Amino acid sequence: MITRIVKMTFKKDKLDEFQRIFERSKEAIRDFEGCMLVELCRDMKEENVYFTYSHWESEDTLNAYRNSPFFKSTWNETKELFEEKAEAHSLEKVYSSEQKMIT
Repeated sequence: MITRIVKMTFKKDKLDEFQRIFERSKEAIRDFEGCMLVELCRDMKEENVYFTYSHWESEDTLNAYRNSPFFKSTWNETKELFEEKAEAHSLEKVYSSEQKMIT
């Protein structure tokens, strides 16, 4: 499994436009073959900084998504709203711990 984290810093006057793009795209991203999870998070201190957090079955499925016409058109539309260049990281899980529930 691959975890993909993308940090995006938007122009403050473009936040509503970005949210509209994400709302109309989120289901298509989630339904893309190999996508297991997609989340959108916002920085708690900087309202114009967002992160996408997604899980992919493999690097191949992530790359298939990144090379798709859907991604290319959505990304081109989104990056026009950036204040800074996006940062993307693909991660492999080395260790994970879940807190046990007490019953």
